[in-house]
Amino acid sequence: MNPFWITEHPVAIVVAVLLVFLLVRSVYVLDQFQRGVVLTLGRYTGTRPPGFGLLFPIAQTMRRMDLRVQTILIGAQETITSDNVSVKIDAVLWYAIDNPERAALEVADYAGAVVAFATTTLRNQIGRCSLDELLRDRERISEAMRVALDEQTRGWGVNVKTCEMRNIEVPPSMVRVMAQEAEATREMRARLIKASAELQASQQLKQAADLLSENPISLELRRMQMLTEIGVEQNTNTIILMPTEFVTAAGAFARMVDRKGEA
Repeated sequence: MNPFWITEHPVAIVVAVLLVFLLVRSVYVLDQFQRGVVLTLGRYTGTRPPGFGLLFPIAQTMRRMDLRVQTILIGAQETITSDNVSVKIDAVLWYAIDNPERAALEVADYAGAVVAFATTTLRNQIGRCSLDELLRDRERISEAMRVALDEQTRGWGVNVKTCEMRNIEVPPSMVRVMAQEAEATREMRARLIKASAELQASQQLKQAADLLSENPISLELRRMQMLTEIGVEQNTNTIILMPTEFVTAAGAFARMVDRKGEA
């Protein structure tokens, strides 16, 4: 080969280099989790599947779209609840692209749009709830946020998977008030439980007394059982038992006196 061929044919060298460059630029490889949105002369002409492919240089451009689930951290948002309590809340959002064409053509920055709308939605949801609802119904509020976000982002080709509130910061003064309220509630429940137990015990004692009064022998057996229980323990108590007949006679005498008083 003539060593002076290169210097004698510079145009051919330039054309060859240009062709190699265009060939390299036309080749692409998409990963399994990617899709390629192709524009031909500025018009959408299709979405390419994963794998190897070719593009017409200069005439066609392609935007790679990642279909994997993405995570967004929403920084602490300070807002006021419906009962005028100032709180700070941060949240976590998971979303994924389910329509690459819309995500590429309908919104310039779908990730930034999702963050902005999620921040606004978080503030709106907190403003509709009281502090008690916010602390008690976190799952319900998070689900309401997810539904509101998904309704908006569907038009952008984005599907919001999950939305969770993480930390809820309450002012220290409100924390003390809530602790006092919780303590008062627990004390009220304890008193109600104690009163209910005393009521049930009194009802049981009344039933036992009615049963024993129907049969004097049962009362005598109960007295003997009581003596047995006392005798098990070592003590110096002196117990004087009165026969059941004395008690019965005293009751009869009291009734007779009452009848004479009425006469």
